[in-house]
Amino acid sequence: MNAPTAQFDSDVVVIGGGLAGRAACIHLARAGMKVTCVEPRTEIGQPVGESLDWSSPELLKALGLPMEWLVSTSVATWKRHVTLKMPSGEPEHYVPVPWLARQPFNVELRTIHVDRTRLDRELMDAVVQSGVNVVYEKVAGVQSEDRRVTAIQTESGQRFLAKWFIDASGLGAAVFARHFKLRAIDSGPAKAAIWTYFTVNESIEGTTLYMEPRAGEYLNWMWEIPVQPNVVSVGYVITGAAMKARREAGESVEGIFRSQLEKFPRFASLLTEKPMGELHVRSFRARTHFGTAGPNWLVVGEAAAMVDPITSNGVTAALRHAAEGCALISKYRERGRLPLRARLCYSARVVFMAKFFNGGIEKLVYEPPVRNRIGLRHAGTVYISPAWGMNLIYARTKPKGILSTALFGLSLLFFRAATWVVYRVCKLLPTAAEAAGC
Repeated sequence: MNAPTAQFDSDVVVIGGGLAGRAACIHLARAGMKVTCVEPRTEIGQPVGESLDWSSPELLKALGLPMEWLVSTSVATWKRHVTLKMPSGEPEHYVPVPWLARQPFNVELRTIHVDRTRLDRELMDAVVQSGVNVVYEKVAGVQSEDRRVTAIQTESGQRFLAKWFIDASGLGAAVFARHFKLRAIDSGPAKAAIWTYFTVNESIEGTTLYMEPRAGEYLNWMWEIPVQPNVVSVGYVITGAAMKARREAGESVEGIFRSQLEKFPRFASLLTEKPMGELHVRSFRARTHFGTAGPNWLVVGEAAAMVDPITSNGVTAALRHAAEGCALISKYRERGRLPLRARLCYSARVVFMAKFFNGGIEKLVYEPPVRNRIGLRHAGTVYISPAWGMNLIYARTKPKGILSTALFGLSLLFFRAATWVVYRVCKLLPTAAEAAGC
């Protein structure tokens, strides 16, 4: 590698310009810090994360993107409910209970879907307007001493020095996780998402999930998300193993996608009436890293924890990591070092929330025992109620210290333990069909 050619002094270097990285840049710049964002020039592909949960709007508002403005400019559409549809049977609608909007709770019951390309563009505009120095380079190495990052180096040989560093490089790169060999835990198998966009005459104000549950099989599913008033995102999530087997059997990616769409009348008609746009494919695995904070560094977004997309919590997690991490850096900027308790609490909250969402959806919905026993609709309700409630509690209480983080962690542990018990009981007991000898 060539010798370093330049040095750039900043208060903070942010690695990665995705959702979490851009949010971090904006927060830090507004706090009066000099920020450099190092982002590869090569696009990683069409961004995903279009259906937001009910905690995301406040986090976007803090970045200067209020919900009403996003909708009025068609960057977003309203998401008033989630609908579950199966090939047979009536759809199931999941809607927040209206009494939560009244005193004393005053909960915002509205959320949105977003056109991620336009949302990311708005965030990048805000990054540039905030005075952040954006450098289009790929990080090739990290220099550290006693777990303290001293510099990063790019492929062209440029070396960036700073007092603080944030890794928002994403699941695939995970720069600091690789450098510091952070322990990780996977939830569920590797999966692949295939999706495209259709122009439609009208779209509903809600996310629709299409599922075809089969006893004894891991669940595959589809989504329909109105990202613009007359444009819907349509995608299919399949396990990596199933995708590989079908490809080895000679099926094309488009053939796999079309065959799944044709199982549902909604998409069968779309395929005959509308041209299918470019297909996008992304492989992923729900994963949580431990120890995502060091003396002068933090990991945020998917580099810290990849939350399964069916939870709609990925955008919230990325924005929340960025907000909390930047608040810590701002608080301890003069000290130049994060106290051990602050590091432990931040890392614990990342792990608590990711394991709660990923573990719950795996045990209650993806894997067959619980949904075979109580049905997919009821399994969805059992998952959604605590998931939505815990997100709400987190947003309201904003745990930061050791005590509040521990108490919140214990509450999540209780629900995870309850989920495990339900899963084990349903796995041990025979289904009605098995008891009848079918």
